[in-house]
Amino acid sequence: MPLSSSQAATVAEVLTEALPYIRRFQDKTIVVKFGGNAMTDEALQASFARDVVLMKLVGMNPIVVHGGGPQIGDLLERLKIESHFVDGMRVTNEATMDVVQMVLGGLINKDIVGLINAHGGRAIGLTGKDADLVRAKPMKLKAKADGSAPVDLGHVGDVAHIDRAVIDLLVGSEYIPVIAPIGIGEDGASYNINADVVAGRLAEAVDAEKLILLTNTPGLLDAQGTVLTGLTAKKVNDLIEDGTIHGGMLPKITHALEAVEHGVRSAHIIDGRVEHAVLLEIFTDTGIGTLITRDEER
Repeated sequence: MPLSSSQAATVAEVLTEALPYIRRFQDKTIVVKFGGNAMTDEALQASFARDVVLMKLVGMNPIVVHGGGPQIGDLLERLKIESHFVDGMRVTNEATMDVVQMVLGGLINKDIVGLINAHGGRAIGLTGKDADLVRAKPMKLKAKADGSAPVDLGHVGDVAHIDRAVIDLLVGSEYIPVIAPIGIGEDGASYNINADVVAGRLAEAVDAEKLILLTNTPGLLDAQGTVLTGLTAKKVNDLIEDGTIHGGMLPKITHALEAVEHGVRSAHIIDGRVEHAVLLEIFTDTGIGTLITRDEER
């Protein structure tokens, strides 16, 4: 059935609005952190996969980094392995780390790879351990004011170094890398690293044009619930100082800000609960989330 005149006008408007962005971002690398509801809702999973495939087809270089905290928690519960949290972070012993690797590097990673491939892409799954991609260092919580010793979180890590060689090889061969946030330490041990941290540091290492973080919120909100966007790094720092950015959004914004301050052209905090959220943010004039740049440009 042919489009009505109003439908045709809408489609034409969308396509013409996208064209300058397709030209602008051709051959540019875009790192997308896939997480939240977008990972668990089938319709959102499919729309995300199509977004990534389309980005590749029009000449962009998407790289996917994914999380999986809730899925790890579910399997630990089924295996009757008790979880302990300190300041919101799971203390990770060897048994827990085995589960982390099964869930992140196995189940979730391969599901995302299969989904992208099913929609016409050529995805390859990696963990940070492959080709020494993510060198990790142990994370320890700082000592508190009461003089207590720092807390050892076990196999919870931070990024010490990113080796981009394998990413360059895959991107240059028309593949879409899908990366689980597991790093390897100097001692050969495996470490679970926050996916936002890996995505941000990877974006810096590969000179990415954009870092996109999918969340379960519309973006950064002000006191009236309005989405704030078009923010410069200086404005974000001001919002952190005056308390507008706080709570659970603070670490996510901090990772995005660090990426921008270390060379990434722009960072985006977008609502992964919206179908085709990635395309709407990249290919439309207004976008759908919070944009952070080093300057005043989009």
